[in-house]
Amino acid sequence: MPELPEVEVTRLGIAPYLEGRRIIQVVIRQPKLRWPIPAELPHQLQGQVVASVNRRAKYLLLDCGTGTLILHLGMSGSLRILRTFNSQLIDTDAMELGHSPGKHDHFDLILEGGGLLRLRDPRRFGAVLWQQGCAEQHPLLSRLGPEPLNSDFCAAYLYKISRGRKANIKALLMNNQVVVGVGNIYANEALFHAGINPCTAAGRIGLPRYEKLVQNVKSVLRKAIDAGGSSLRDFVDSNGNPGYFQQQYWVYGRTGLDCRQCGKVIRQIRQGQRSSFYCPVCQR
Repeated sequence: MPELPEVEVTRLGIAPYLEGRRIIQVVIRQPKLRWPIPAELPHQLQGQVVASVNRRAKYLLLDCGTGTLILHLGMSGSLRILRTFNSQLIDTDAMELGHSPGKHDHFDLILEGGGLLRLRDPRRFGAVLWQQGCAEQHPLLSRLGPEPLNSDFCAAYLYKISRGRKANIKALLMNNQVVVGVGNIYANEALFHAGINPCTAAGRIGLPRYEKLVQNVKSVLRKAIDAGGSSLRDFVDSNGNPGYFQQQYWVYGRTGLDCRQCGKVIRQIRQGQRSSFYCPVCQR
């Protein structure tokens, strides 16, 4: 599932082609995604200008002034920019240009002056939604915690919010009401670099260790963005290129292999519905 770095990589890829562009047509081929694409969306979006492309947690937000188009990649979705169109071309012309939509290409935004944004989502767990007015008022966004790369995600915040909590620290990091976007891969990696066992109760971690953890959450996420994200299964960026951060994993997916730091064997356990990977020597 695309996590924060993959969504940010996608945002960086599509923003230059969308910002300041007018939407002239919307094509919905399959409305039955995780939530149905609103039937009135083509009417709402036609003629709108994309003012900016932002990200909140794992959601992409296309600010159109009067409202926001909210996009989510789901389990295996991706967004691609096709740049060979001109303003006169419609969906049926794509076949003549070699861009015939495939079975899993469910949604297009066609732009004035050439180009389109296409959502491909094989598992159909993604989302295409519209929020009139302020995007933060949408139910999917209104209760989210701080962004991990922002200054309000800090050790003092984590220390305060974790007091009295018996839940393990990995579960706390993956709680979107505490901090957004730190998915399973990056929680595992950050905990390793911070030297914290994923089973440790969040309420038993002191402020100095939270300082180290916050520092490593931010560092791991930034390195992943710089590497184009992780491509374990289906993820590609807006140009169809895979990410390469998986080549830098220290613990994730390395069960039974030697720890790169101490040489002991990496272990794997189940926490909730997710696998956790850790070194029993380096992480206490």
